[in-house]
Amino acid sequence: MQSEAFLDFLPTNFRHEKSFFIKNNLTDFEKLSNLSDLELNEIQRKSSLCTLNNLKKIRAIALFKKEIGISPPQAYLLLHCGISSIKSLSLSTPSEIEHKIGRLERILRVKNETGTTYSLLKEWIKKASQIDKFI
Repeated sequence: MQSEAFLDFLPTNFRHEKSFFIKNNLTDFEKLSNLSDLELNEIQRKSSLCTLNNLKKIRAIALFKKEIGISPPQAYLLLHCGISSIKSLSLSTPSEIEHKIGRLERILRVKNETGTTYSLLKEWIKKASQIDKFI
């Protein structure tokens, strides 16, 4: 996945953060996943239109992409389901995540088109558990 394509999936409510990252050549998901809380606070201070919440979401999505290989839309779906870290993913079960995705779909009245299957969720959880052991 190309660097700029990584930011292209972001919805319009992330436009300020996306603009800041492009202007400052932070378009690579590797760089974004390595941003510390201090660096996120500094970004927010430099660009007051960037929200700390959105910056943390982008970092979490980049981290899911880097560590587990989850696509940005799938990682965004996990965030909406309340799974915001590798630790929380490792502590989840596939059926629990499926339930959360189903509930989100019913609330939004849309069908998830990210291709998340039970076996894929099991694979993600397994990878997250392996990574969590080394952290």
